[in-house]
Amino acid sequence: MGEETYTPGTPLTNEPTFVVDPIDGTTNFVHGYGYVSVSLGFCVGGKPVVGVVFNPFTGVCYWGVEGQGGWREQWEVDSAGQGDGEGWRVKGEKVRLPVGNGGQPKSMAGLDGALVAVEWGSDRSGKLWKTKVDTWRRLGASKDEDGAMIHGARSFGSAALNLCAVAEGSIDIYWEGGCWAWDVCAGWVVLKEAGGVIVDGNPPADGTEGWDIPITHRKYLAVRGVEEGEEKQKEIVREFWGMIEGRMEYEH
Repeated sequence: MGEETYTPGTPLTNEPTFVVDPIDGTTNFVHGYGYVSVSLGFCVGGKPVVGVVFNPFTGVCYWGVEGQGGWREQWEVDSAGQGDGEGWRVKGEKVRLPVGNGGQPKSMAGLDGALVAVEWGSDRSGKLWKTKVDTWRRLGASKDEDGAMIHGARSFGSAALNLCAVAEGSIDIYWEGGCWAWDVCAGWVVLKEAGGVIVDGNPPADGTEGWDIPITHRKYLAVRGVEEGEEKQKEIVREFWGMIEGRMEYEH
């Protein structure tokens, strides 16, 4: 399953399946901005189990395997052609995610201490755009104006790399609607193996908890691992859900 070959309405089956985006961050690529990745995921039973995200501009490679952790490596061009790959070789030791703090997640009190990745997407009108804009406003607004007053928002332009940034802890939260399975599959594995969670990008409408979503869901909220544990993560998720104005709905 991939962006260039996908037919709308085609389901992700339970068969072992590669889920691939050869250029995640196409707009960045066109503009020569180096936040671009090759995203290669592998699913079994519809569940992401292996993910590799590689930025050829910076040489940073993230990868994760179910039950084996999430990792970051620095690659460099192998001008002598002696490396294992075609023109690349690993430089230095691999680093277990999250980065720093002895490989353990950092503390996070709540949204008012969070750096959040948000993206504009291609839907710039109507209800979907209004939901994003109204939610961004509320995330940034002061608490006196019923906002979260987050530390800051970033729009980098690659879903796969955004998820990996959450996994390593340089971004705290990533909220997105409209991207596809190939955008998130590989980063999903890296994030979860680093102790992060990825849940419904919409607040639950029927009182159920939106913790278990498929990679084809198209509405995502990713939160990094936190030192305080799973219950604190859930508290932060619920706090974010409470800031969302409207709902995101997308075709599959």
